[in-house]
Amino acid sequence: MSFFSGLQCHLCGTKFPGEALFVCDQCLGPLEATYDYDGVKQALTREAIAARPENLWRYRELLPVEGAPQTGLNSGFTPLVKADRLAREVGLERLYLKDDSVNHPSLSYKDRVVSVAATRAVELGFRVFGCASTGNLGNSVSAHAARVGLECYVFIPNTLEPGKVLGTAIADAHVIAIDGTYDDVNRLCTQMADRNGWAFANINLRSYYAEGAKTLAFEVAEQLGWTLPQHLVSPVAGGTLLPRIGRGFRELREIGLVDDEMPKIHAAQAAGCAPVVRALNEGLEFPEPVKPDTIAKSIAIGNPADGFQVLETVRATGGAGAMVSDEQIVEAIKLLARTEGIFTEPAGGTTLAATLALVEDGVIPRDESVVVAITGNGYKTADAVSDRLTTPVQLGRSLKEFEAYLASRPTEAARKVPVKRGAGL
Repeated sequence: MSFFSGLQCHLCGTKFPGEALFVCDQCLGPLEATYDYDGVKQALTREAIAARPENLWRYRELLPVEGAPQTGLNSGFTPLVKADRLAREVGLERLYLKDDSVNHPSLSYKDRVVSVAATRAVELGFRVFGCASTGNLGNSVSAHAARVGLECYVFIPNTLEPGKVLGTAIADAHVIAIDGTYDDVNRLCTQMADRNGWAFANINLRSYYAEGAKTLAFEVAEQLGWTLPQHLVSPVAGGTLLPRIGRGFRELREIGLVDDEMPKIHAAQAAGCAPVVRALNEGLEFPEPVKPDTIAKSIAIGNPADGFQVLETVRATGGAGAMVSDEQIVEAIKLLARTEGIFTEPAGGTTLAATLALVEDGVIPRDESVVVAITGNGYKTADAVSDRLTTPVQLGRSLKEFEAYLASRPTEAARKVPVKRGAGL
């Protein structure tokens, strides 16, 4: 049974039917899904959730579809890693990593949002499914389009990492590389959606797509035993994820699945593309667009579509923002791999580096619980760190040669370099 009841403007409250709409024709505000929360409260119990498959659709009463899921049956419910070694190294008592770098099938959090958007595209009768992408979204859209049998078009900036281009093309999508930034690509796709009547996940289906991001919040609460963390740090690109994490936590409180106080939700951006964090620091109502210049290409969106909602959520929860340099991002990627064995892309490095900056600044107390959103896999963007790592030691095949090499090495104690908290991060 569906409890989805249509769309409503986030700003003026005007109601709209559940069609391929994403902007209010009265005030140009963003549209968001609405639900019969009284009905949801009766149907979506802890017991009902526990009996369902471990995928994002276990929370289907709070997702904007009318029928059965069409894809994403193995997406979501990614690990919440209790990062004890990393926590000890950086001086935190309770640190968790929500690891969407192993999401199915395209290794990023985008599999959450695309599962919902693709299902809705099928329900609304579209035959072509596409997106404007900085990489991960294109990978996910092409994979899920293949699953549901829709023709796929993915538009990207022509500077995208080769691994992410390959990850989209392998599913036989039409990949269109545009000479410009993501914002240029997004403008073109907005025109294409209107002219051709295609379903674009992050444009005319954005109201549905965005709701899939809430499932990260639902999973964190469930994996913590139906409690909420005190802090959550999220990367910010177009602004889809962070506000919906906030909405997800609010909905859980509204229907009575949790009763903790809302977490403080913090925004992480690369210094080379930080319109939201700059707006937070300067007290602005809307982010001012910037031209991206960072290795964190998956979050390099200079004019975030949902920037206002990011600012609103961060401020409402008492959160903050941090922007970090490319060097800090790389060091955080290496730190995460060295302590927890998780290889994240620069977006995850940005989030971890920003978390450490917020801890060093006293914004996040060291004795409070923290969840860090790791949203993508480092194997897609290996070039970002490949020149910062040691090369393999070249030896012959004899044991004697290896033992000579081992004897030439300093002792384990001598090799350990004390970590200064905040150094390089």
